[in-house]
Amino acid sequence: MSYLNPLRLHFAGQFQANVSTVNNDPGHFDNAAFEPSYQKLQGPNMNPPNGWFNPTGDASWRLLGCKVTSAWLPSGAASPTDPVLQYLVADSDGRVCGKMVDLDSEQQLVSEIWGLQVRITDSKGNTLLRGNFDPAPFLDIWDRATGQTSGDVIAGAMYQSVLTSLQWADVSNSPFLAALQASGDRLSIKFNVDGINLDYTSPQFMCGRIAGTIGPSAPGEPKSMVIGRQFMTAAAQGGNFFKPKGGINFFAAQVDSASSSIFLDLGNALSTGTPGGALNDLGDLTLSVATSGGTLTLGTIPSAGQNGYSGNTPWYQTTAGVVQLPLTAQQLAAVKSAPLTLSGNSGITISEWDSGVFVRADTFVYRASPGDKLQVPVYAMQWGQPMVEATLSVVPDSSQLQPSNMIHPHDVPPVATPLSALSFVDNTQRPQKVTPLSDEFNGTLVTGQNGVAMLSLVTSDPGTPRYFNHGKEYGLDGQVYGIRIGFADTGTYSGPENQWNFISILLWSDFSPAQPVTWTSVQPIFQQYANLYPVMARFLDMADYKQVVANASLLSLAFGLDPSDPNSMPVTRDLSPAKRAAIQSFLANPQFGTGAPPPVARAQAAAPASDAMRPAAQGGKAAASARRLVLRGISRTL
Repeated sequence: MSYLNPLRLHFAGQFQANVSTVNNDPGHFDNAAFEPSYQKLQGPNMNPPNGWFNPTGDASWRLLGCKVTSAWLPSGAASPTDPVLQYLVADSDGRVCGKMVDLDSEQQLVSEIWGLQVRITDSKGNTLLRGNFDPAPFLDIWDRATGQTSGDVIAGAMYQSVLTSLQWADVSNSPFLAALQASGDRLSIKFNVDGINLDYTSPQFMCGRIAGTIGPSAPGEPKSMVIGRQFMTAAAQGGNFFKPKGGINFFAAQVDSASSSIFLDLGNALSTGTPGGALNDLGDLTLSVATSGGTLTLGTIPSAGQNGYSGNTPWYQTTAGVVQLPLTAQQLAAVKSAPLTLSGNSGITISEWDSGVFVRADTFVYRASPGDKLQVPVYAMQWGQPMVEATLSVVPDSSQLQPSNMIHPHDVPPVATPLSALSFVDNTQRPQKVTPLSDEFNGTLVTGQNGVAMLSLVTSDPGTPRYFNHGKEYGLDGQVYGIRIGFADTGTYSGPENQWNFISILLWSDFSPAQPVTWTSVQPIFQQYANLYPVMARFLDMADYKQVVANASLLSLAFGLDPSDPNSMPVTRDLSPAKRAAIQSFLANPQFGTGAPPPVARAQAAAPASDAMRPAAQGGKAAASARRLVLRGISRTL
């Protein structure tokens, strides 16, 4: 049943996402044209463009000052004497913090958290529960803060994943934690993030608000989505990331017959006036269901009063936006196969599709090498239940990818080409039919008894389509693709689309260096990371042969770690296994080689601007969102 469960706790506090921004511009991947000014903090009169608002970010992702704000048992709210209500939710105390990682500089809107460990501790820091957060990307990013019109600060988004490898201390004195421990060997976690601070002069720089929920995770259920009721909305005019037409963003709900109630997750669905501020007053929110006899009201979420959601009430912090509404037997029967609607003031509304269906891949971000076979579980549901023998469509869709080059605007690395590097495997035929993707491709899948269909893709070498025009030595590795899953019967199953509901794939280029592997082969790789992540210069110059050799053992250890390890190099997780193997081979037996690339000439860095002259932060998610192909009208439509 996931975190939308009678057994759950809520927490609130801050997060830190200290992302590096030099790699946000694909033009910075051109080793031959890289300038020192690209590593400088943005400022006026800096030409060419620079490293944007946080060039020395180290990708750290942290939980800061998060407290348990409420806890719930199937019987109701946890007793005020349960010590869990005095506990904290924290990240690791025994290893480095998690990392935030973009898939690609031309797909920055599925940023993942890797290597995060989540703990529940007492006020003294003693750990009661420790679990590993399964890497997951954010979802449903939108223009949450309505009082501003642009920039990353207006955004809200959500993460959903599971905590695994659970380690428990003695929790017998907490009835809530004892019940949570008994629920199974993994937990479901979901949290909302908003209000990121991009003022580099502030002590809260790169920090924002977080509110989340932890609950049980049932065996066999997906990790990063809810098998439940899905509220959908169309896009309004304007907006940066996404502006919902009805004023409420996408959200999930779940009907629980055992407790005769319905759970709504409004944590990333309700807008705020200011970034990270109080929720806007949209009026009392009424949940209703369409029946043959008319509209039946199911419950109301008040906007004002002690339990109201709007203004400076504690509602959001103590609930993370999760609402439980009791249902009568009549109401339970009515919601089984009829669309739900949530409405507030005039024009404030969001509903399920009339047919009550929804489809999404559980894991929707993939990295692959030539020759890999991807197996992507896709879940279809209707009225919150698995949808059996549903026929699904599979089409390439690059509309939300973000090609650009601020350095040389006429040399923009293309996305989603060649499509033929991805092939669709039709498992319904014997022998299996393998079809390379093309602009005209439209494949089908059929769900099984569990409502799951397996999308099978095989990969081949995409070549180097994103190397720069002036030479074939430098550029972005591989290619990034988008694939969208829908219902084949659009006459029966249709409604507002979620533009973010698609599968992103980074397919690396083949890499076969001469043997033995020498500095000649790996220097361009090290050079690129030295350029794009200047924070490394605090420890060593990765483009310098002598420094790399002097630290070969340490580097070999870091490059050899599993990507889920927070110490894994590179922090960006964008190094192909083939290049990783080549680096390991070189580090085991460092040889300079012959014909090594000469040092790249460096111009003098532009002088940094004075603090008073610095403009608003640029070059983040908002800039990436503005570069999407769909906004240019030159890609396959949604």
